[in-house]
Amino acid sequence: MPKKETTRTPSCSSCKVETRQRICYTGEGKSSKGCPTLTRKEVLEEANREYDSPEIHEFALQASRQEASCYANRHERPYVMQPTKTRIVEICEFAQKMKYRRIGLAFCIGLAQEAGIVEEIFKSHGLEVVSVLCKAGRTSKDRLGIAKEDKIFQDTDESMCNPIFQAKVLNNEKTEFNVLLGLCVGHDSLFFKYAEAPTTVLAVKDRVTGHNPLAAIYLSNSYYKKLNTPGK
Repeated sequence: MPKKETTRTPSCSSCKVETRQRICYTGEGKSSKGCPTLTRKEVLEEANREYDSPEIHEFALQASRQEASCYANRHERPYVMQPTKTRIVEICEFAQKMKYRRIGLAFCIGLAQEAGIVEEIFKSHGLEVVSVLCKAGRTSKDRLGIAKEDKIFQDTDESMCNPIFQAKVLNNEKTEFNVLLGLCVGHDSLFFKYAEAPTTVLAVKDRVTGHNPLAAIYLSNSYYKKLNTPGK
């Protein structure tokens, strides 16, 4: 009988092994307790079999090629990483590698100006853009049975964000690849759940940091130290 895999919870985020010395990075590497590379071999085999599908294989192959293309002078030895491409350039190039032409852009109404710029950039790269913003359809939040104090503008008939409608509009338009721009936490999750085409993210919503959520993480031991003391 095959040995049953350990039930220890995978915990890569708390691994204390130096990044380039981890077993997932190098065959001679080390691991911490809960390492899924060692403890989830059956799941790994199941996952790797998915790459045998021609469609998934091509998608993963082009994603890996795109990853490498974001670094310059890779022929140099010893190699020092030299990143050269922004996220939006990477999205355009990946779409071209996959021969996508019809791109779906699902965005937050609070980033309408940015969405217009993004659309023009996509078009300049030869991509056709189908776009739909979060408030499209003007479905009232009252449909959710929400209390007035839980609305942004209390005592009003407030439009809800409708990521399911956004996803279904793009499904109906047969987009080949979708890009999310600034959808709220939870709303983005619903979009992923209902979208039929593969989806990537250009930027996420962070109202405080100008949509740069890692700023708070980088400052979590200084100006944002309150993140480690919930309730403050």
